[in-house]
Amino acid sequence: IRCWSNIPFITMPLSRAHGKSFAHRSELKHAKRIVVKLGSAVVTRGDECGLALGRLASIVEQVSMLQNQGREMMIVTSGAVAFGKQRLRHEILLSQSVRQALHSGQSQLKDMAIPVLEARACAAAGQSGLMALYEAMFTQYSICAAQILVTNLDFHDEQKRRNLNGTLHELLRMNIVPIINTNDAVVPPPEPNSDLQGVNVISVKDNDSLAARLAVEMKTDLLIVLSDVEGLFDSPPGSDDAKLIDIFYPGDQQSVTFGTKSRVGMGGMEAKVKAALWALQGGTSVVIANGTHPKISGHVITDIVEGKKVGTFFSEVKPAGPTVEQQGEMARAGGRTLAALQPEQRAEIIYRLADLLTDQREEILLANKKDLEEAENKGRLALPLLKRLSLSTSKLNSLAIGLRQIAASSQDSVGRVIRRTRIAKDLDLEQVTVPIGVLLVIFESRPDCLPQVSALAIASGNGLLLKGGKEAAHSNQILHHLTQEALTIHGVKDAVQLVNTREEVEDLCRLDKLIDLIIPRGSSQLVRNIQKAAKGIPVMGHSEGICHVYVDTDASVEKVTRIIRDSKCEYPAACNALETLLIHRDLLRTPLFDQIIDMLRVEQVKIHAGPKFASYLTFSPSEVKSLRTEYGDLECCIEVVDSVQEAVEHIHKYGSSHTDVIITENEKTAEFFLQHVDSACVFWNASTRFSDGYRFGLGAEVGISTSRIHARGPVGIEGLLTTKWLLRGDNHVVSDFSEHGSMKYLHESLPLPQRNTN
Repeated sequence: IRCWSNIPFITMPLSRAHGKSFAHRSELKHAKRIVVKLGSAVVTRGDECGLALGRLASIVEQVSMLQNQGREMMIVTSGAVAFGKQRLRHEILLSQSVRQALHSGQSQLKDMAIPVLEARACAAAGQSGLMALYEAMFTQYSICAAQILVTNLDFHDEQKRRNLNGTLHELLRMNIVPIINTNDAVVPPPEPNSDLQGVNVISVKDNDSLAARLAVEMKTDLLIVLSDVEGLFDSPPGSDDAKLIDIFYPGDQQSVTFGTKSRVGMGGMEAKVKAALWALQGGTSVVIANGTHPKISGHVITDIVEGKKVGTFFSEVKPAGPTVEQQGEMARAGGRTLAALQPEQRAEIIYRLADLLTDQREEILLANKKDLEEAENKGRLALPLLKRLSLSTSKLNSLAIGLRQIAASSQDSVGRVIRRTRIAKDLDLEQVTVPIGVLLVIFESRPDCLPQVSALAIASGNGLLLKGGKEAAHSNQILHHLTQEALTIHGVKDAVQLVNTREEVEDLCRLDKLIDLIIPRGSSQLVRNIQKAAKGIPVMGHSEGICHVYVDTDASVEKVTRIIRDSKCEYPAACNALETLLIHRDLLRTPLFDQIIDMLRVEQVKIHAGPKFASYLTFSPSEVKSLRTEYGDLECCIEVVDSVQEAVEHIHKYGSSHTDVIITENEKTAEFFLQHVDSACVFWNASTRFSDGYRFGLGAEVGISTSRIHARGPVGIEGLLTTKWLLRGDNHVVSDFSEHGSMKYLHESLPLPQRNTN
């Protein structure tokens, strides 16, 4: 026997064994039987008289969608009192005779008081209308709903409890959605309460406890409690330091300060937490979330079932490590400490990491071998991605060289004065470089990205959150361990964090209070998904790498095949690989053109013909489906243009502003191309593959940006810095500079301090 609010509640074994609650949000998608509890604040309008019809319709739509997926949905609803109050008020106004209204006078009519309405009468008047509304809404989705009214007494009597249990199971078996509510029309008289203006609220606090009881009784997988707050906060919502608790564990109650309850309803958040913990103990997972926010209420239930980070998730399984929110705070604090170090100290950390990459190469390659074997056994990675995943001794040596370049070039990156101005006498202004803050770098199948990005973050004094792909888990783990080992030499181990929890990328992109910049490194689909999911956080990156090489009429025969081969075949999976080859029309059916085609065939490059190119051929290769395609493999498109101007126009129309190349010996044509192509990187007689931070001498890069704000092209240390203004004065006030003031603005440019070039 379990007790809840001093009422004995006897659980009895059912035919279906009930397991433990889900340990992680990602498992909620497997929930079969779900109870949705709608709080009074969710169901009622803001004036507390009547129902929020639009909100209710949205909830019904989501419940119907889940029901039609084969899940078993139940609703515990409030709203009968509010709906009844609306109806009774209307009836009272209509019952006033016209004669009485005329006799009393218009002014008195306006001031006519509505008598206090008894809550049970409101419930009696509202129950039928509320259910009729639910039935009408569910009918739109070809779903039948059934009403069940219960009281506390129904849980005292064993036979009644069995009857209730049997009824609910039979309804679920027939694919009917039970609508369950407390029978507020027959409950004992309440104590006076002013939650609903003009109504004595029934203070039985049964909706939260009722939902928990039914969830456990019915062996429910998930209980969703919708209220008018985002979830559970560590202090009352609205207070300065209040933080939303993502996951709540039994025993955490002492860390929470509960505030007042919502504007309507029987109980506050404390009652919800008690009910949630009781349900959790009974094997039901619980999420408390906001059902009233206009931006999320239309999909809050489906988002929860899909495992998205919405509201507060109650779990009995406490993770071994910190949460991603805690990691973000650690990265913030560690980054600030890192930025306060001397440049030489930050460089020492990077040099140490470079040494560790070569000293511990055997351990790194062993971990990488495990990743490769698992990927090959599961068959989930294409050959180009397997190449990206693979590490080798030569790759590690190149990484170490790149890191040493970063260390050498980072001596004056943070705190460098880039502008000095004398505003007035003894009032000097400086603009200095500072870190951006906390970076979130999301990367796929590229374990070598981890030390590169870590070194750039260290050099620029930024905190760093790293989210790697599952396919590189072993490699990322050891590389992160070595990074933290290097950071410990100056006590800033927490500045670089590897996110190992089951956080979905979309959820990470919502942490706008913890993350200042997101840098995705991976497929164009990954970048697009992150740009779409990012909420209030800028994203640095490129959605596609559609790189062009234009072969001009004045191109050198010796250079053309070398540059095209290197651009396409050296590493076809790279974002800076050639995807579209533009050929001047005059080169068709020439020996140079034949050499290009022969070379591509030897390299086993599949050719797709652009529309114009196909029109010149009797038997053409497969015509391209789109001229805006990133193949990422040994494939490319060939298209014909009539001039350099047309080549530029084609690039602007179909390119991605990444990297574009002209091959020509005509300097005037080359300069026209260089000046007019609006891409991050534009080359003359050089491979597209030079578009790389290491090859540019930046040591490494966090990615290649095609954005037009802040950094563009390969992004090294400079792209991870912003600026702040330092003003040093001596009792200066703006009023001294007014028309009749004693001070005058000088705005003199001052020389910059000499940079450290060692």
